[in-house]
Amino acid sequence: MIRETLVTTATAGGAAHIAPMGIHAPDTDSNSGGAEYLIMPFRPSQTLENALASGCAVVNYSDDVRIFAGCLTGRRDWPLVPAERVSAQRLNGTLAHAELELSRVEDDPERPRLYFRVVHEANHAPFRGFNRAQFAVLEAAILVSRLHFLPWSKIERELDYLRIGLDKTAGPRELEAWNWLMEAVEAHRPLAGEIE
Repeated sequence: MIRETLVTTATAGGAAHIAPMGIHAPDTDSNSGGAEYLIMPFRPSQTLENALASGCAVVNYSDDVRIFAGCLTGRRDWPLVPAERVSAQRLNGTLAHAELELSRVEDDPERPRLYFRVVHEANHAPFRGFNRAQFAVLEAAILVSRLHFLPWSKIERELDYLRIGLDKTAGPRELEAWNWLMEAVEAHRPLAGEIE
């Protein structure tokens, strides 16, 4: 199962790095049966460098879609607190988090497979569900992360559809996140005559 999360890692100097990332999470309780998390960052990637150097990462579960949109649009200054058992930080205000230690690596020139075991998990607040606007922002964030290789016609078509749910259910956080993403889309928009 792939879950959209925020992965925090630390550089060799201890600086935190936050990255929105779809990770392969176990379907069952990660504390039973030796279940592993699989993270597959593309090369080059600060998350990849940090995880390989430190041997750890933190998976943060959040319903604040501004963090996803913010990280993709250069807004990476989100409150952090130290993790309990690994040399990294977690997001302050996250709903839950899992602290991971790297157990094995399957190298690949494009996208290595990093397998992690859970060393600590904690719940911090109840998850009350996503509304359609939060879903729209998450999907738009994925589109923004792929602007450099998706056809422009596909991007426009999908954003038009996502705006329906956004317009019906968005609150201030979702609107702020959406606007950040749309600024990135507009900055990438092809010139007239170049649209596919």
